[in-house]
Amino acid sequence: MTALAGLLRKEVRHILRDRRTLIVILLMPVVQVLLFGYAVRTDVKNVRLAVVDPLPDDQTLALRHRFAGPGVFTIVAVLHRAGDLDPLFQAGRAQVAVLIEPGFGERLARGLPAQVAVIADTTEPNTGSAVQGDAAAVIQAFAQDLGARAPGARIAIRTRLRFNPTAESSNLFVPGLMAFVLTIIATLMTAISLTREKETGTMEALLVSPLRPWQIVAGKVVPYVAIGFVMVLVVIAEARLLFDVPIRGSLVLLLGEGLLFIVVSLALGMLISARTSSQRVAMLAALVGTMLPTMLLSGFIFPIESMPAILQWVSAAMPARWFVLVARGIMLKGVGVAYLWRPTLILLAMAAGLLTLSTHSFSERLD
Repeated sequence: MTALAGLLRKEVRHILRDRRTLIVILLMPVVQVLLFGYAVRTDVKNVRLAVVDPLPDDQTLALRHRFAGPGVFTIVAVLHRAGDLDPLFQAGRAQVAVLIEPGFGERLARGLPAQVAVIADTTEPNTGSAVQGDAAAVIQAFAQDLGARAPGARIAIRTRLRFNPTAESSNLFVPGLMAFVLTIIATLMTAISLTREKETGTMEALLVSPLRPWQIVAGKVVPYVAIGFVMVLVVIAEARLLFDVPIRGSLVLLLGEGLLFIVVSLALGMLISARTSSQRVAMLAALVGTMLPTMLLSGFIFPIESMPAILQWVSAAMPARWFVLVARGIMLKGVGVAYLWRPTLILLAMAAGLLTLSTHSFSERLD
């Protein structure tokens, strides 16, 4: 018993000395509860709605007012031609569109059925189907109220799904899995690899070498760039051959964006390793700081629009959010740099910033 008590005291002292590990361990359940409590939402809010109203009249304005009222929809554009919808959908500015036929009010006044089409972006199948159903429900409620005042007035609703018409869930998850897999390989493995060098003492040999800090960092991470790029190829091949996920855009652009995301993840792993002293702390920091947020805050599974504003701001700092947006845009929508320049610039800025910080931090540790 005395030996056991001594062992327990020794372990407690070891844990208390390693304050960073203790802080990370204590913060993990807090962060997990907050993320799961606020980010895991299946309800859909703040839906971006575009309305096509070629010939506005009293009835079309009344129908538009139903969507503009407090609820789940936010009208982002009112158009006069259906052809103007494509840029909104491809840029992600609209999630659902309501197309009102010309002469809508006149047909209702004559007792003829008036047509309204609901088109939903189903690159996220669950969200797309939900917002389409919500939009159709608003129109049906409007038609019921109209029928109570003017018997015989009817509205025919047509629906259409874009980019993922069969609502295949694999089309949702596979592009997100690319971000998840690359995060694990690049961030976690890089952080553990560099901290292992410090723990085993082999980093001391680098101190007397003529290599500069950036050269040491490059020598350590370039192999992981190659591994990550191979993983991109593997995931894309599996997505196409096993799950029949389309690649409607440029494969070269997709590979280039994947390589950029690998660099961002590697730079984040280097920064974690430079700021930690052991593999255990590095692993915990990488798990808490990348893997869980990638699953919950990147739009990989849960819609970002339904999260509280503060988590939406936090998600904007997650590299995976922008890569998921790029991967889905290329694979499902077939868009190019003209529509993806903003997330690409954000990833470039993140890569430059993280590489600068990690190299500077690594240089300080070597000094």
